Amino acid sequence: MMQPKLIGGLSEVAAAFDAVLCDIWGVVHNGRARHAAACDALVRFRRERGPVVLISNAPRPAAAVIAQLDALGVPREAWTAVVTSGDATRAALAERAPGPVWVIGPERDKPLFEGIALDYAGPEDAAFICCTGLIDDHREAAEDYRDRLREPARRGLDFICANPDRVVQIGDRLVPCAGAVADVYEALGGTVIMEGKPFAPIYGLALAAVQAAAGATDRTRVLAIGDAIATDVRGANGQGLPLLFVAEGIHAQELAGPNGALDPVQAAARLEREDARADYLAPALAW
Repeated sequence: MMQPKLIGGLSEVAAAFDAVLCDIWGVVHNGRARHAAACDALVRFRRERGPVVLISNAPRPAAAVIAQLDALGVPREAWTAVVTSGDATRAALAERAPGPVWVIGPERDKPLFEGIALDYAGPEDAAFICCTGLIDDHREAAEDYRDRLREPARRGLDFICANPDRVVQIGDRLVPCAGAVADVYEALGGTVIMEGKPFAPIYGLALAAVQAAAGATDRTRVLAIGDAIATDVRGANGQGLPLLFVAEGIHAQELAGPNGALDPVQAAARLEREDARADYLAPALAW
């Protein structure tokens, strides 16, 4: 079993890296409040080492995510660029325009589709599906969509998932995301196309942002930071990026020992069960 190196803060390893790709939700904020220590760590790294690209599975363009970061008090000095699953999804939607597309998701995700010449339809007439999330993620579960998805899956409609996350932490709650609906569609025999982490399109955008800010950079000197094994860890592993696994995110309860604190052995075992790898481990992001 590979044991990630337990570190107290980013300062312990910062000298080995020229850039950071950092997850947002669960690392920088929890949807309701920023994590001040994480923000400070990113400010310090950017000032002393190099660019910080925030990389998010939010199913909205970067501008909408930046507005949320501002509202939560995340300082602009903490990041160089923001890349989202929404940015990658917009490119995929433009290629399929005019569709028509059946959209599954809440009203707040409408900016994803602005400026793209798409036609819209229900499941009976659509040429493909785009899911940004559950329509009401406070009351619904992904399984609630199974019956509506049966016929589109039988017809062979592609399902573009704008947010591969299965759940996201909002305050002290875990809320289902589009990735959970995609799992239902795939179980029905449908074809799912993922645009965010852990898949390549979003990393292409993020590494291009690093290159634009710092010039050519060896991937072994770009540190990925994230809290979700299925997306952040697998994405970094697939791209050959070293990884700092922040354990007190969506996996906090399962990685805690009897005293409630992070159990490094348990974290390493969990990663091994998922055939995943992390270079460093920390309870939370700090300097």
